Amino acid sequence: MDKKRVYTFGNGQAEGKADMKNLLGGKGANLAEMNLIGVPVPPGFTITTDVCTEYYEIGKDKVVALLKNEVEQAIVAVEKLMNSKFGDIENPLLVSVRSGARASMPGMMDTILNLGLNDAVVEGLIRKTGNARFAWDSYRRFVQMYGDVVLGMKPVNKNDIDPFEEIIEEVKEAKGVELDTDLTVDDLKELVAKFKAAVKKQTGKDFPESAYEQLWGAICSVFDSWMNDRAILYRKMEGIPAEWGTAVNVQAMVFGNMGETSATGVCFSRDAATGEDQFIGEYLINAQGEDVVAGIRTPQQITKLGSQRWAELAGVSEEERKAKYPSMEEAMPEIYKELDTIQTKLEDHYCDMQDMEFTVQEGKLWMLQTRSGKRTGAAMIKIAMDMLRQGMIDEKTALLRIDANRLDELLHPVFDKEALKKAKVIAKGLAASPGAATGRIVFSADDAAEWAKKGEDVIMVRIETSPEDLAGMAAAQGILTARGGMTSHAAVVARGMGKCCVSGAGALKIDYATKTIEVDGQTLKEGDYISLNGSTGDIFDGKVPTKEAELDEDFAEIMNLSDKYTRMAVRTNADTPNDALVARKFGAQGIGLCRTEHMFFEGEKIKAMREMILAENAEGRKEALAKILPYQQADFEGIFEAMNGLPVTVRLLDPPLHEFVPHDDKGQQEMADAMGVDVKVIKQRVDALHEQNPMLGHRGARLGNTYPEITEMQTRAILGAALNLKKKGVTAVPEIMVPLTGILYEFLEQEKVIRATAAQLFEEKGDKIDFKVGTMIEIPRAALTADRIASAAEFFSFGTNDLTQMTFGYSRDDIASFLPVYLEKKILKFDPFQVLDQKGVGQLVRMAAEKGRAVRPDLKCGICGEHGGEPSSVKFCNSVGLNYVSCSPYRVPIARLAAAQAVLEQ
Repeated sequence: MDKKRVYTFGNGQAEGKADMKNLLGGKGANLAEMNLIGVPVPPGFTITTDVCTEYYEIGKDKVVALLKNEVEQAIVAVEKLMNSKFGDIENPLLVSVRSGARASMPGMMDTILNLGLNDAVVEGLIRKTGNARFAWDSYRRFVQMYGDVVLGMKPVNKNDIDPFEEIIEEVKEAKGVELDTDLTVDDLKELVAKFKAAVKKQTGKDFPESAYEQLWGAICSVFDSWMNDRAILYRKMEGIPAEWGTAVNVQAMVFGNMGETSATGVCFSRDAATGEDQFIGEYLINAQGEDVVAGIRTPQQITKLGSQRWAELAGVSEEERKAKYPSMEEAMPEIYKELDTIQTKLEDHYCDMQDMEFTVQEGKLWMLQTRSGKRTGAAMIKIAMDMLRQGMIDEKTALLRIDANRLDELLHPVFDKEALKKAKVIAKGLAASPGAATGRIVFSADDAAEWAKKGEDVIMVRIETSPEDLAGMAAAQGILTARGGMTSHAAVVARGMGKCCVSGAGALKIDYATKTIEVDGQTLKEGDYISLNGSTGDIFDGKVPTKEAELDEDFAEIMNLSDKYTRMAVRTNADTPNDALVARKFGAQGIGLCRTEHMFFEGEKIKAMREMILAENAEGRKEALAKILPYQQADFEGIFEAMNGLPVTVRLLDPPLHEFVPHDDKGQQEMADAMGVDVKVIKQRVDALHEQNPMLGHRGARLGNTYPEITEMQTRAILGAALNLKKKGVTAVPEIMVPLTGILYEFLEQEKVIRATAAQLFEEKGDKIDFKVGTMIEIPRAALTADRIASAAEFFSFGTNDLTQMTFGYSRDDIASFLPVYLEKKILKFDPFQVLDQKGVGQLVRMAAEKGRAVRPDLKCGICGEHGGEPSSVKFCNSVGLNYVSCSPYRVPIARLAAAQAVLEQ
């Protein structure tokens, strides 16, 4: 038997139900379920999502042939229930045709109402209803929608007005009326005639008269709309696979435009913006559904409370509100009562906040749709916690209801919503680090620090950033770059600082020499104000007011619940005491990565560091390192103190030395003066440090093994800090990490230096502390030989940023040149620097953990790349048995929730 492609519903019966969402789409499954639980729903049928897949595989004609019998039988079933006939002149049945994917995609696909009308049927509808205005209004709407969606009557270019709206405006102007509802029957007849003439002129074809020809055109158009630009973009944003397809829902029409006892509306069982447990929504009397969402007429509020709140915001007096904009609760009290009962019933049934559409036809209420409503991050938490307290859901459901990524919205400063409506967007980049920032444009780290010292809020604008820009990044309110992706230096460091950052804004032409940005014909100068939305990537002209994010008790409760169910610990990547304190406030259980190089880019430290690098021999290096030692030790004391009692993994110096030396004439001259040598000597030394491929060059363990005195100094600083704090009663738990190990012997050489230095220091101080020595696994060879490395290393930390670079052979700084094409062509499903590649990089992590623990069963394994704060990557880390994930401070709550969800989903 051929498979079933059409599922009917109506009169309390249905062939589908709520758990058939994958086959019937969200709308179809919920229409069936509403029928089964006794909610009034116009009868109809759903064509499955599988048919959408067939449509794109075998084509339109074959799909229509496959569907023909089932669709015609389903129409007969609707005719019986509605006691009318499709295409009949005397007693016509009209239908609506709507899309419905398994994931909610509001407004992304197409809808057609009043299908089945033609010049003869419209007269029959008038005889049947005695309402000529309603019949011609419905016909006018149908021709307009069908012309737009099926016949492609769209504006020729984006600046043109919609061809149908243009005709409506002309007719309204000629008749001297303002609203569509003021048009007479004759005006509406004129509109239909003009619409059809426009269709004939633009398409060369007559408007279809046959009801079935109209129906097949509409069904196929809904399938076509699955691949329209806005649907594709929405799926990309929401991570919805293209292969899911959409269902098509055909339903008997009920009419909200039959006069003053008819209406249409949209409502939510709770406030989708705030999460408040308050029934809210909007409706319009004598209108059809599209009017409410299209914003052609200003809708009125459903509840009296909502109406009063709206009036207050709109500056409307209570008298005027009651007279002109009454709520449904006041204007249609009986209908309101029924709607209120149904919304409670639906929320109780689905145990989630519902987004519903309804129509009132001559005093009878019909429900057209219900779905779990889209909501903000703040509403997501409030609704989950309220429903938990109300006994509607259990703790596990509450945790699984929250999209961990959406917590980001709650942790950073936010723009004032009203101010955003008036703000002018000048360009868009990647939403690299969430938050809201406003400040004056500066083009260098020095200027950022200098301006900030004077109390100015600044946005640091760079073509791209490097570690040298750190001070400027710290001083700036936000960071904007023209190049670089989501894991570029700017993005990674900004997230670590909780700074707002927009990266890769390619439309910006940045000129350091003239200190200007050119974008879209506009020139911005140093000192001009701009605002960045790090959650959307929008760049605004001028100042947009921001406000601090406030975390409430519900947020704290979600975090406590997460800890109750989680197995993995969550640590943070932090290089300063301030970052450490922020992360601890968010619940971090230690530091998984403390990068020591970031400590060298300030004042006297960078001078001493450069002296060390430019020294001729080991003696010169040791002399310079002796100057750095007290600074390093003080930095570590601050971090250990902030993390009192918790483990801190300190990575020894990793970047190539050329990143620390001056590359400009002025900087080189200053260096020469400080060292008392000719500037030529400095230039030669800087040139000698240049590498063709520094990422694979003289860095990490290679640096420590060629200059062991650096490792000695850093070991002394780390353990010296811990010993000093021990005297003060502060417990430091240091873990010293050797970066970029590829060969066991590289690690052994470094370990030997660390252990010998520690023994010497403990003897000098007459005291000692426990510490561990481990390594970063970020080279594929290290993962392949992890059993050998674990014979000496006491812990593994997977540096998945570099491990991804080396496994794929992609440079994370240059991937932006081909990544968009790879994503578009589905060569890659996601950016591997954002979401851990579980099939490749993930298998190296799994293998290394297994091999390492086979040799050392108590081997502690964690991850400290940017992936440590990305929910699907966190869940993978849980599945391979890692002990912890480590991420930037502002992603700690996200990782905590994802780690709990990982356990609950297993």
